[in-house]
Amino acid sequence: MKLAVIGGDGIGPEVAAEAVKVLEAVGKLEGFSCDLTHLDWGGDRYLKTGEALPADGLDQLRKFDAVLLGAVGHPDVQPGILERKLLLDVRFGLDQYINLRP
Repeated sequence: MKLAVIGGDGIGPEVAAEAVKVLEAVGKLEGFSCDLTHLDWGGDRYLKTGEALPADGLDQLRKFDAVLLGAVGHPDVQPGILERKLLLDVRFGLDQYINLRP
């Protein structure tokens, strides 16, 4: 399975890293593996480049079987920017209308 990992901000990268460990452990038990690609999309990238999602971001994500997205929100980025430009653009752009939280 090809999996894009967007750690996000704050505790997001830590939570995403633990989720990856769980996937790898389950994969060993169930006989599957994940080809992981870590994307640096989040508040730090936004502060450096001014874009929360690259222009071709949705096209990049369409190449994956799934996206693991950590927490989004950065103390130095005005509230709403990352949530709209990263979270919602990805969700609506890929027709992912369910936000399933474990």
